[in-house]
Amino acid sequence: MTSSSGTLKGSPLPPATVVVADLGSGNLRSVEKALTAVGARALVSADAGVVAGADKLVVPGQGAFGACAAALDREGGALRQAIGAFLASGRPFFGICIGMQLLFERSDENPEALGLGVLPGRVRRFVDRPGLKIPHMGWNQTRRGPAAGDVADGAFYYFVHSYYPDPTRPEDVALTSEHGAPFCCAVRRGPVFGTQFHPEKSQAAGLALLGLCDAVAHD
Repeated sequence: MTSSSGTLKGSPLPPATVVVADLGSGNLRSVEKALTAVGARALVSADAGVVAGADKLVVPGQGAFGACAAALDREGGALRQAIGAFLASGRPFFGICIGMQLLFERSDENPEALGLGVLPGRVRRFVDRPGLKIPHMGWNQTRRGPAAGDVADGAFYYFVHSYYPDPTRPEDVALTSEHGAPFCCAVRRGPVFGTQFHPEKSQAAGLALLGLCDAVAHD
């Protein structure tokens, strides 16, 4: 288990390393510990070269969509280019919370901010309803969608959010939950997977899900 802001710059990554991209937000230490708990070799790095050279990539994010999008554009957009090239290459990717939201082009939270635009759709805010608490915080049950793969039905995960992904294509929905109304809480297309909830805070269920994902599982 290693943390870095470029420690491996210019050097090849050890085999099967899962790089955790540091966007300056997100509970990186908890993500790193969760990955290690399921047997992954984790490296946290903000270096675009390390991110671009990863075999597997995890992108956590917390806070606001706009702030995380702005982090992609630091240093002339180096991380945006590195993550974009990684996604285009077909290597396994896992996005957590806003790291997942960045797979879409736009969010209602910061409409002027530009995501990665990998998945068609938009990130939307929960609609205010009498008695509905926003943000949605705490444990909630999930249900399998068309892209669930081997992910279990009915598992409970930990949520902290006011916005959620709304994919254009139903076949990109991996999991759904309910908060006032049903909403998508995980997406998948090929080797790209992302969750609105926090698997690193979701105890045994979260670790089980991480262990199933291509971006984490052993080859």
